[in-house]
Amino acid sequence: MKQIFSYLLVGSALLLSSFAIQKSSIEEVIGALKTGNAAQLSSYFDDNVELTFPDKSDSYSKAQAQLIVKDFFNNNGVKGFELKHKGDGAGGSQYCVGTLQTNAGNFRTNVFMKVKNGKEVVKEIRFQSMD
Repeated sequence: MKQIFSYLLVGSALLLSSFAIQKSSIEEVIGALKTGNAAQLSSYFDDNVELTFPDKSDSYSKAQAQLIVKDFFNNNGVKGFELKHKGDGAGGSQYCVGTLQTNAGNFRTNVFMKVKNGKEVVKEIRFQSMD
């Protein structure tokens, strides 16, 4: 009986630790913003993504959005991302607010994610010039 209890205890501990080790999708998105990695960021894009930049705003397909964000990152030279706030919304949605630091200046950045078919996806990203 002690042996069975020990196995259950160890198995439960391993199972719970595997959940703790995994990063959430919002953490991965924040990491992609910090490094200016458009490919990693776009792996979380929904089929259609709303993108807002200082000079334009529109809804784009996942492939278009990846190219546009990559171009934005390359043209501005991402230096880092400082997280200001992140939180949870209704229905498992998540968001974060921070400052994207670039060679061309800083951009207030808002990312909105929601759960779609059991996966967290980016629905909207806003880049607003702070200078």
